[in-house]
Amino acid sequence: MKNLNFAYHIINKLYLTMLKKVILSLFLFFSLIGSQSNAQTTAVDIYEGVERLNVLGTVLYIAAHPDDENTRLISYYASARKVRMGYLSITRGDGGQNLIGTEMREKLGLIRTNELLQARKIDGGHQFFTRANDFGYSKNPTETLDIWNKEEVLKDIVKVIREFKPDVIINRFDHKSSGRTHGHHTSSALLSMEAFDLAGDANYEIEGLESLTPWQPQRLFFNTSWWFYGSKEKFAEADKSNLYTLDAGVFYPMRGISNTEIAALSRSMHKSQGFGSSGSRGTEIEYLEYLKGSIPNEQTDPLGGINMTWSRILNSQHIEDLINDLIETFDFKNIENNIGSLIGIYKAISALDDSYWRTIKLAETQDLIVSCTGIYLAASTRNSYGTPGSELPIQIEIINRSHAAVVFNQVKIEGGGDPIVLNIPLGNNARKTLSTSFAIPLDHPLSNPYWINADGTVGLYSVDNPILIGRPMNAAAFEAVFDITIEGLPLSISRDIIYKSNDPVNGEIRDPYYILPKASVSFDVPVYIFPDRSPKEIIVKVKALEGDLHGALSLEYPRSWIVNPKIVDISLENKGEEQSFIFTVKGPFLSESAEFGVQILTNGGDVIKDEVTEIQEAHLPNLVIISPARAKCERISINKKGSKIAYVHGAGDDIPGSLEQIGYEVDILPVGMLNAENLRRYDALILGVRAYNTQPGLYLKRDVLRAYMESGGTVMVQYNTNRGVKGDDIAPYPMELSRDRVTDENAIMSFVDGTHEVLNYPNKISTRDFKNWVQERGLYFAKTWDSIYQTPIACSDPLEPLTKGSLLIAPVGKGYYIYTGLSWFRQLPAGVPGAYRLFTNLISIGKNGLELPQNIEESGNE
Repeated sequence: MKNLNFAYHIINKLYLTMLKKVILSLFLFFSLIGSQSNAQTTAVDIYEGVERLNVLGTVLYIAAHPDDENTRLISYYASARKVRMGYLSITRGDGGQNLIGTEMREKLGLIRTNELLQARKIDGGHQFFTRANDFGYSKNPTETLDIWNKEEVLKDIVKVIREFKPDVIINRFDHKSSGRTHGHHTSSALLSMEAFDLAGDANYEIEGLESLTPWQPQRLFFNTSWWFYGSKEKFAEADKSNLYTLDAGVFYPMRGISNTEIAALSRSMHKSQGFGSSGSRGTEIEYLEYLKGSIPNEQTDPLGGINMTWSRILNSQHIEDLINDLIETFDFKNIENNIGSLIGIYKAISALDDSYWRTIKLAETQDLIVSCTGIYLAASTRNSYGTPGSELPIQIEIINRSHAAVVFNQVKIEGGGDPIVLNIPLGNNARKTLSTSFAIPLDHPLSNPYWINADGTVGLYSVDNPILIGRPMNAAAFEAVFDITIEGLPLSISRDIIYKSNDPVNGEIRDPYYILPKASVSFDVPVYIFPDRSPKEIIVKVKALEGDLHGALSLEYPRSWIVNPKIVDISLENKGEEQSFIFTVKGPFLSESAEFGVQILTNGGDVIKDEVTEIQEAHLPNLVIISPARAKCERISINKKGSKIAYVHGAGDDIPGSLEQIGYEVDILPVGMLNAENLRRYDALILGVRAYNTQPGLYLKRDVLRAYMESGGTVMVQYNTNRGVKGDDIAPYPMELSRDRVTDENAIMSFVDGTHEVLNYPNKISTRDFKNWVQERGLYFAKTWDSIYQTPIACSDPLEPLTKGSLLIAPVGKGYYIYTGLSWFRQLPAGVPGAYRLFTNLISIGKNGLELPQNIEESGNE
């Protein structure tokens, strides 16, 4: 048995090693196509790239959020059919949750944007977005389209269609599903239905983009499955005469991987959403329901009958012949022997009149030529960022790793002065390096995600330059353009200027190079709670992003607040130096919400008010976001009982810091430290959002938690999804979780039992405490529960029945158990006063000397 286990271990290790190589190969292959990178491509990659030259077709997939896309279809069409495949995500997923950190809203949107880009590097798709803001869960498309501003989002979709020119559009969701699923999902399909027709309408113009010519896609489908029919049994019985099929489980023998395995690797890039996926193998039938346009001529080919060959372009048959000749004679062993044929193809394409496909196929062919020479081109810097006016040192490297005749003519840094002219031949494996530098222009824009540079609305980002709409990210701050000649063919090749460093563990690291302000100024926390008139220290952090930063630091605040000192002199000599400064702040007599700002007035007259936030995740490039430095100060009338809290993290949230703001001492405990000896020191144990979803070890602590409650402790469980979690496993008495939620943050809250302790002690709760909540009331409420549970409040979205499942309370011995689906993880970090008061009451339960009355109602569905 030991030998069998050992053999299994070795085989498994070899398989994982192979998968890692496949991931690298996929990254490299799809980086080759229209790339800005030095793809270390294999002969197989180049051969498949040549095959792709013969395909002139485009497919666009449309859905609502990052992670909605069907990566099986994207990788199938990109790899098996070799069409240009795109994914248009209507939003960037700003309103979701974050399983890997505490970033929310715009910062989470930036993370999820880049997770999509990493996914596309694996499955081969192109990525697009609209300006729509993910404002949170919506129960119907009418609300969604109103908040998004339907007409503006529709323009964005039409823009993407006219630019990308898809022959076929595939919707992820059903446009007929109003009220049965997420309003964003249905809206994405409804918008696609309209955009399909408007994109080809010459009378439909987009302001600022009048030069975009109309484009009429040929077909529109809905990517359905058994899920949309309610069950596999119902789907098996359904009429499928209007459904077209394909097998997305195809195997790629030259790569040694199945399409579904590629799709799983792609989907696993959605790490912030916990969507790691195991690869599958074998037949995987996808169903596409026909909606509009021409009808396919084959039931098993949704693209059937659409001309995706060179014959769609006038006078281009000879190009197809040249490509077929190269496919037949392709030299896998001596890859540089293919250069001559590729140059012939390049010249033939250059003579075409069709500017759209000429541009795309020239770029693809150029990349193949460069890959056959093994040419490496790079422009990098050892600085991760610069500031306007500062010097940017650049290292240039070029090497020809073939016997082809290559001449390095010149390199020019766009925006960085005159080109460096060399005109030198590069022999086989001959490496040329040089250094240069230039001053970053004073008016160079900062490297902030373009969609958050201006204030938008709840549902729509504001973008001043319409040309940027649809793009996933900003262009690089600078790029180097290399002019080279390969076997007499002049080519211009662009490379982004990147920040290159060496990590002692991971080796060479490449990240974007950013343009940042001269300094970053920030508050140590985003929200300060003043439960009384006692003064608090507010800490402001200043980081010099260039040397010799001198000036005056001050806070911006309402006159009703008292701040000392008024001004602090600052002096930071070195780039990267950080200092913290303390201001003492005293709130007003009455409750008040105030927004504080901060500014540096430098001795040179510059005003700096922005915070630079760096986001570092192992699966993403280094990300930067620049935002106004602001803090919310809340003078709240609040009382509390108890002082020490134990907190177990689930998915990321900032609740521990929020509790510390009102005077609680909070200890973060790993699951392994949950034992009687440790817990007896705490007034309450709070489990973070989705703790049972993310911490399987919690199930083993059921007896420990019950003993803690029986001895007088309070256990508060925040929402968990019902996927894989049974209510009976996370609670002392029977209960069942649901997907019920209340999405209207202003929904009326009803007091089922106004005398209940948690509505009266130590803070008297009224309807005013439910004002100014953000995004939603709550989610994943309880569906059914035992009669021992108390349900003091109820809520509902408009026109829906009240649900009591947002807050369940039950006595357990001398202590209490609380399950709450109210979205504390949004309300407390946002500084919502009433949320603090009610949350404090939950922590304080049982500390007023009164016993909680038993519920004598029958168990059942509430």
